[in-house]
Amino acid sequence: MKLWGGRFTKPTNQLVDEYTASIYFDKKLAKYDIQGSIAHVGMLKACGIIPEADADTIAAGLAIVAKKINAGEAVLTAENEDIHMNVEKLLIEEIGAIGGKLHTGRSRNDQVALDMRLYLREAIIEIAQLIGTVQESLLNQAKSNLETVMPGYTHLQRAQPVLFGHHMMAYVFMFQRDVERLMDSFKRVNKSPLGAGALAGTTFPINRQLVAEKLGFFGISENSLDAVSDRDFVVEFLANASLISTHLSRLCEEIVQWSSAEFNFVELDDAFSTGSSMMPQKKNPDVAELVRGKTGRVYGHLMGMLTTLKGLPLAYNKDMQEDKEGMFDTVETLRGALALFAPMIETMQVKKEKMYAAVRKDFSNATDLADYLVGKGMPFRESHAVVGQVVLACINDKKYLLDMSLEEFQSYSNLVEADIFDVLTPEAVVNARNVAGGTAKNRVEEQITTAIAAMKENNNWIQLQTKAIQV
Repeated sequence: MKLWGGRFTKPTNQLVDEYTASIYFDKKLAKYDIQGSIAHVGMLKACGIIPEADADTIAAGLAIVAKKINAGEAVLTAENEDIHMNVEKLLIEEIGAIGGKLHTGRSRNDQVALDMRLYLREAIIEIAQLIGTVQESLLNQAKSNLETVMPGYTHLQRAQPVLFGHHMMAYVFMFQRDVERLMDSFKRVNKSPLGAGALAGTTFPINRQLVAEKLGFFGISENSLDAVSDRDFVVEFLANASLISTHLSRLCEEIVQWSSAEFNFVELDDAFSTGSSMMPQKKNPDVAELVRGKTGRVYGHLMGMLTTLKGLPLAYNKDMQEDKEGMFDTVETLRGALALFAPMIETMQVKKEKMYAAVRKDFSNATDLADYLVGKGMPFRESHAVVGQVVLACINDKKYLLDMSLEEFQSYSNLVEADIFDVLTPEAVVNARNVAGGTAKNRVEEQITTAIAAMKENNNWIQLQTKAIQV
């Protein structure tokens, strides 16, 4: 007999058991289910809803069940459907009928919402911490490359020179936004739905706030219907995870390009590369490619969750069983990618000479020639046209701006003087961008200082929340 089987006259079909069971994946929630149950029974005891001795017996029994599950000694079955029913069945087997009092004043509907929030808040803290290690590796590359000049691109065409350190800092700030989004979402995850019951609350004189405090929540969900039907917190996490994956994927795309023979700007450490089964010369950036590839997997989970929710009436519906696998897989996907990414970036060899040579062989200093002429009094649109003619002539003559003589420059404008050769060097072009957020060395140093301060705040938040949710 199932724990809910009192009104049924025959057992469910075995195929129904197999199809509707969630124990195959929600067993990941065992730890959190037991944490929530211990807090719940403690509240039942404090409120005088069940006898003190029974509550103590149940709490002790739950601790034993937790140990058996952790040790792999407990048998979790599809017949018992989900982690909640499996834990309760194991508890009753351990301590007898008294274990049946555990479910007083709650439903699986508010119970599963609780477990998911307990799980996800830990995952958010862990992912924020892992992003911090990636930021640190990017920051170290930036510090080591404050004078490394590389081509900057728009439309994947050479645009203007930038410092490689500046390029790395762009990703530091992308990931900073990711951490800030996670921290902001945490306050919406960290609210207790327990006590909402199936949808309308409970007739027992429970103390929802006491359970919330025991579990380290900021507070309780305000509406019982919303508490059991809300999966916004899952959608928000998946959306945040999708942006994290986007940023990882963009950097992966650049690493794949930069490590090719056509760019030859970086080389990944052997520990983060693979070879070919056929071509012995190959060194493939497979880690970067796979992280890039798994981005679609994360996007898919977001779209799957949104699609599941879009037509559901209040309150709980069995469709919502589909809320967990995508969440679990997204956490695992991000955990793996971020853990690999930090050492891959940290050990990446930057080929400074190759980058500098590339900048010397393009027209990415053309804007500076135009700006030079504007500084001498020529209207920008006129200078733009003049420099376009100069570039065209250089292309026809198979040379670059710094290959031109002063006389050749002056044939296009007598405003050009000998100092033009200092203006057009890659170093001068980079350091001329001396505006807040620019690529000049001193401005990149400012960005590093700003990022370090932000990352310190992130770490303070991580430590605070880690301590607060310890149960």
